[in-house]
Amino acid sequence: MGSLSPPILSSSFHNNKTLNPNNSPSHRPSNLRPFTAIISNSHYETERGFRFETGDTFFRHESATGRDLGVLAAALYKKSNSTLRVLDAMCGCGIRSLRYLAEAEADFVLANDANENCNCVIVSNLSSVSSADNGRWMVNHAVANRVLAERYVDRDLFDFIDVDSFGSDSSFFRCAFDTVKLGGLLYVTSTDGFSSGGHRPNHSLAAYGAYIRPLPYSNEIGLRMLIGGAVREASVLGYHITPLFSYYSYHGPVFRVLLRLNRGKLSQCHYRFIAYCESCGHSQAISWDKLGQMKCPCGSDVPDSLVVSGPLWTGPLHCASYLTEMHDLAGEWGWLDDGMKNDLDKLLQRMIDESDPNLPFGYIQLDEIASRAKVNSPRLVTIMSAIQQEGYSVSRSHISNNAIKTNCPMSECVRIAKQIQNV
Repeated sequence: MGSLSPPILSSSFHNNKTLNPNNSPSHRPSNLRPFTAIISNSHYETERGFRFETGDTFFRHESATGRDLGVLAAALYKKSNSTLRVLDAMCGCGIRSLRYLAEAEADFVLANDANENCNCVIVSNLSSVSSADNGRWMVNHAVANRVLAERYVDRDLFDFIDVDSFGSDSSFFRCAFDTVKLGGLLYVTSTDGFSSGGHRPNHSLAAYGAYIRPLPYSNEIGLRMLIGGAVREASVLGYHITPLFSYYSYHGPVFRVLLRLNRGKLSQCHYRFIAYCESCGHSQAISWDKLGQMKCPCGSDVPDSLVVSGPLWTGPLHCASYLTEMHDLAGEWGWLDDGMKNDLDKLLQRMIDESDPNLPFGYIQLDEIASRAKVNSPRLVTIMSAIQQEGYSVSRSHISNNAIKTNCPMSECVRIAKQIQNV
């Protein structure tokens, strides 16, 4: 048990100065008060060689991969733009802020968490990377929307904003879009698996503007629901966003998306509805002007066989060239083939494969193909090879190990599965 007395902490900022380190020699607003707290229940973890304290904060080992992806993205931004200012809006124990400082070499990180009890843990962790006197970081305690709004009012914009929120909290979108620089990056989160599974359609409608019903690729729907909500909020402010990568982890579950912000109008072609036919298994995108004319090509006359969700993002989940840069950088850092349980090499390669422009939204579980074909489930590599031989595009899904993404229609997948089993 011990105590820390860092002279750099604040519950909020109330002056007119920005958090730009060039504003004053001490890099601190003048009204910051000394703060002393006792660290209790000290517990240490190690991630990518960094030893840090978690204290009483919420910490999940399984989220390390999402942190890896964020650090790689921030580092690429620093490499391309020479400077990097990061706002970690819900920093918890500060491990993300620590890694943005140490690995992405951020020039400045504002580590914010609404819980003041996290204060000394955050300071202790960030101090292990850089002394507070260097002005490379600052700790703040306010709800995410407040710190974002204050930075926007002071025109203190950031290159990279990380909002690792819980549940389906999307209230921060507009403040975040106003606070990130044009061309900057916004790393957003949802952990609402109930809504993405279609179990709380009114909740998803309120949070993301999308009425979601149960679909067989619900975890991808969770990513598209999150992006779609961001698209809607960005368009209100005259911005458009581009997804650079979309990552799903079943621990939580966690949906994380990296978005690039730019000025311009929304392209309606990727903000549509998704319809799935329970009779034949076919999926299709429905534009706004075709809502009253929806029908499945199979011509099913089964009542309510067409399940519709949306509006949500129906465009690419990833940018292949960007993911390739991330993969190359991870290789330079020795993060690939490192024997860790979360194989970053495999993940990034699958995301790159998923970026094939010929592949539509959604994925197909092999069990669904087998059920419709009334055969045993074929081996994944076998059916993928057969689908490719038929001239279709196909890849594995990073979301589900037993699923494929393909432009091969379900009816053809069923025929191929029967052919493989000689039925």
